This record gives sequence, C-alpha cells and structure tokens, in this order.
Amino acid sequence: MSAVSTAASHLIELSWLWVPVVMFAALAQTVRNSAQRSLTKELGTLSATLVRFLYGLPFALIWLWLLYALPAQAPTTPHMSAAYFGWIALGAFFQVAATAALLLAMKERNFAVAVTLSKTEVLQVALFGAVFLHELPTAWALFAMVLATGGVLLLSLPPRGQMLSASAWFGKSAMHGLICGACFAIATIGYRGAAVELNAETPWLSGAWGVLVAQLMQTLGLGAWVQFKTERGLAPIFRAWKISMLAGSMGAAASLAWFTAYAMQSAASVRTLGMVEVVFSYVVSRKVFSESFSRPEKIGIGLMLVGLVLICSLGT
Repeated sequence: MSAVSTAASHLIELSWLWVPVVMFAALAQTVRNSAQRSLTKELGTLSATLVRFLYGLPFALIWLWLLYALPAQAPTTPHMSAAYFGWIALGAFFQVAATAALLLAMKERNFAVAVTLSKTEVLQVALFGAVFLHELPTAWALFAMVLATGGVLLLSLPPRGQMLSASAWFGKSAMHGLICGACFAIATIGYRGAAVELNAETPWLSGAWGVLVAQLMQTLGLGAWVQFKTERGLAPIFRAWKISMLAGSMGAAASLAWFTAYAMQSAASVRTLGMVEVVFSYVVSRKVFSESFSRPEKIGIGLMLVGLVLICSLGT
C-alpha cells in the first residue's frame, strides 16, 4: 500500500472514530460524577474536585507509558513549545475557574437558573473556537448545536416560579451560570488549541500528553490551595482512597478520551456530541426513581438526539 493510500485510510478512520471516543468520554464522566458526588459530603467540594486530578495522574501516566512500551516501534516524543504549555495552562485554569463559578452559583437561591444558563457552553465553544482557532462550523453543524442546546435547556429549565422571576434571570446566580459556561468553553478551546499545537503522531499520544500535563498543573495548584486554605487539608482525601481511586480512574479515562477527541475533531463538534452525557444521566436518574418523563422533557431529549445525530453525520 502506498504512503498516499495509507494516509487516506488513516484520515477516513479518524473521520468517524471521534464519535465512539466522545461517547466513551461521556459515559466515563457520568461514572466519575457519581463517585465524586458521594465524596462531596465527606470531603467538601474543593477536595472532591481535587480527587479527579490527583488520583487520575497515575492512570494518565500508565496510559502514556503503554503508548510508548507496546508498539514495536515506539513513537517519538512530540516537541512541546511554549505555546503548547500556554494552551494547556489556559485550559487547566479555566476548567478550575468553571468549577469555582458553579460553586458560587450553588450559594444562590436560584441555582437552577445558573445550571440552565451554564448549558450554553456549546454555543460559546463555537464562538470562541471561531475567534481563537478559526474553526468555523458549517451552517448545518451550527443548526445541530442550537438544536442540542435547546434540548438540554428544556431538560434543565428551573421551576415555573423561578422562570417567571426577572431577578432570577438577571441576578448573581444567572451571571455565575453564564460565567461557568464561558469558563468551560474557554477550557475546551485551550485543550483543542494544545492538541493542534502539539501535532503528535497520533491523537492517542496527543491526548495522553495533554491529560498528564494538565492534571499535573491542576493537582499542584488546587492541591496547594486545599492544603493551605482549608481546615483539614489533604489528609481526608488520602483516607477516602477507595472511592477516590474510582473517581480518579474514571476521571482520567474521561479526560484521556476528551483530549484524544480534541486531536481528531473541532472543539464545537466534540462538545456538542458530549451533551449525550446529559441524556445518560437523565435517563439513569429517571429509571432509578421510576418517574415518567414530562412532555417538555420528551421534547428536550428528542431535540438533543436529533442534534447529536446531525453533528455525528456532519462533523464540522
């Protein structure tokens, strides 16, 4: 097989492979969120957040080692420029900032409004991606993003009493929700920019290096904050190592898949398909509590699924 045909087959493979990679990322993230949720009451929110980075580091390191150890011919270590570390640092910082914005929103009465507005992340990713990465979605891809966002908004709308309250939509909680979505969007752009800048031999290698560097930055930064700014420090995190290991391993698996997908496809397409996590969580929650879906919820899930199918078939 010629070099041209080999490259062509590789591109065809990557043209669809990003879809199962994102689906796996969303599923692993759902498991991670469940594990972290059980840790929040015991450790506090910041410490529970640190768990995903601290306990995820060994798994990221093992995956990177396997990528170099298993092939007959080990891949070359990609060149990491200052721009690469800048993109990673941007993503790592804004990922933590997004969590902080969500924590601030939790202190407000109208938290449901904040959650709803934070779901605009995908549209903000498309905007920031166009500005900073010059990745312009097609008209149909943008239509798919709007459909999926509309669906998730229907699923997360606040109670009617809050929906009719102007103060709820224009107060601190709403502001925190929009900031949360913007920070997650900028974090996504940072990680996508890092993947493009690194230009590793394979998307798997790009994802492995990206997660290792980002989680190392986040572990050191957030770890220092928890140790010196919280009453109990890091000790409770190490005592709760069993559940923390599950959260860390699933968090690392999700992050590795996200970063790999960013090396394959545009940030906006990846985050749009990533909304399938909402469907996973919502359906599981409903099945556990044996509750029926309301009409707006059915419409919301329907819109999301149509948008996700479109983004899978259209890509960028």
